[in-house]
This record gives sequence, C-alpha cells and structure tokens, in this order.
Amino acid sequence: MQEVIQRFSETIRKAAAERTHVRIRGSGAKDFYGLALIGEVLDTRACSGIVEYEPTELVLTARAGTPLVEVEAELAKNGQMLAFEPPHFGPAATLGGAVACGFSGPRRASTGSARDFVLGVRMLNGVGEDLHFGGKVMKNVAGYDLSRLMTGSFGTLGLITEVSLKVLPVPEEERTLRFEIDETAALESISRWAGKPLPFSASCHTDGMLYVRLSGAVPAVEAAQKKLGGEPVADAKAFWQSVREQTHPFFTSAAALWRLSVKPTTVPLGLGPQLIEWHGGLRWIAAELNPSRAFETAQRAGGHATLFRGGDKRLGIQRLPANLLAIHKKLKRAFDPEGILSPGRINADF
Repeated sequence: MQEVIQRFSETIRKAAAERTHVRIRGSGAKDFYGLALIGEVLDTRACSGIVEYEPTELVLTARAGTPLVEVEAELAKNGQMLAFEPPHFGPAATLGGAVACGFSGPRRASTGSARDFVLGVRMLNGVGEDLHFGGKVMKNVAGYDLSRLMTGSFGTLGLITEVSLKVLPVPEEERTLRFEIDETAALESISRWAGKPLPFSASCHTDGMLYVRLSGAVPAVEAAQKKLGGEPVADAKAFWQSVREQTHPFFTSAAALWRLSVKPTTVPLGLGPQLIEWHGGLRWIAAELNPSRAFETAQRAGGHATLFRGGDKRLGIQRLPANLLAIHKKLKRAFDPEGILSPGRINADF
C-alpha cells in the first residue's frame, strides 16, 4: 500500500511543479455537490482496506478508498456503527469520501457530526508530503486539531489516505413514532421534548407528518413511547434509510434542493415544500429560490444556506465574510501552496 501512496504523492508533486490541477475522488458519489469539478481525477480506491479495528476500544482505522459498505458491515458484526450515519448517495461510496464531504445523516443532532468522530488522518498535502494528524485514541489533545479540519474539505486541502474514527455500539432498541401534525406544532413539540430526558436519535417532519426515532435501552424506549404516544412505524428502518440516502419521495422533486442549517427553534420559513431534520436544525427546501432570498433567510435564522442539488451551482454556495475568507485562504495556501487541488469546488475565491 505504501507504493500506492507513493504513486499518489508523485502525481501531486508533478501537478504542483507543472501548475496543473488535480481532483481527488473516490467513487464520485458526491460529484453533484459544489461549484465546479476541475482537474485530472486522482482515484483513491486503489488505497483500500481496514488497517486496524479494535471493537473494545471503539476505534476503527481504514484507508480512504475502502467501500463504506465494507466498513459498516465489519462494524455490524460486532454490534457497532458509524454513529453520524453518513449518506452513501451511491453503492460504491468510500470512507474517504464520507469524511471528505463531511455529510451526516439523521442521527447527527443526537450523537454529533462526522467531524466529531474523526480521531486522526494520514494525508498528502498539495506538494505531495505524507502527513499525519491526530491519533487513534479518543483523548488526543496534542497540537492543532487538523484531522477534523480535513472533514468537509472536499479534497481542497489534501488527499486523505487513512482515517481513524470513533465508533459506537448499535442501540439495544429502536422504535419510530409517527404523529399527524403541522409544521408549527411539530417544531414546538420537538423543542419541548428536547428539554426532557427522552432517548431521541432522529426526527423528521414532512407532508404533515412528524417522525420521531427513539434509541437506547429497552426500558427507556418503552417509557418514552408511552409518554409520547403516537403511531408506531412498522418499516422504520426503510424510512430512515430513505431520508439518509435522499430516496424519500420528497427528494425526487425536479425542483432545486436547498439545504438550510438554522437554529432548531426557528419558526416556519415559508420558502416552499420542505423536509425538516435534526430536531428543527436542518430544513431541506425543494424550490427554485432566488439565492439572495435563501441566504438572507438562513442568515436571519442564525445559519447558512447551500444549493445542494440542481439549479445554478455558481450561485449556490454563500460567499464567506471577509475575515473568515482570509482565514480560509491562509489555510489553503498552507496545505496547497500552488492551488492545484480541486480549485473552485467549494469556494469561488480559490
């Protein structure tokens, strides 16, 4: 495997010397996202395999090109999981792609985001240097937390070759309850329930129905179900899978799909058909919105908006404030001084 990494390094060094662009990609399952796809593809799937997994330590280390389904299957054998429920968006999705995009699924509001579970990474920067950040233990506080910086960078800072992740046990019991309730009442209910010791692991509201998933010890889940009432959902696993992978009917609309991250207590936005996740903190809007309206609405709600699918990608990612943009540019120069890695993918300014 070291020979594969060396080959990747030589490719990056050659591109840096010649000022040509490189686009780091696993299966390409997330190619739909971002502003532009520029550069010769460097396919990470040759760098594959689980390096180390110790179930008793709740830590897994694997190479970037390892199929996500392979990682999840190995964890399932030991009753464990990737708690941030990364969406695949394709059958060949890779672990490196899941970390590089930083997307999190329905469980994110209860257990944390992808970034919260990254313990360490091995990577090649924009000049081909083989670097290591973080470690393979949960209590690693030495130096800057650059391993988590790589999460959500979409290959613009470097090529992740190996990643160590914290994993969690699969809950002993899970049940999903359904309530016929409008958006305003759903948001009020979720906000009220969130202040109580209830074992929530996911929530979703769409088309006049609120879905709440309870996860934990059997007595806790049963007590919560009695307290909340609602109608049990028979095929709950398939429902949450459809939300995670965006195969739910809501996501099949031909309209552009906007992603608004806002304060969970934000009142209804009134922007168009929507699906609400993360206990009110994530609002998916299926509508041809004016980008300025989407950005301003999200900003007033204490968050931000992104055009996730469809529409004009050039207008879909909000420009950063000047002070924050300056920090991003400095980070980009530090990791990729020649600017060869996926230019313009997630920021029009570099």
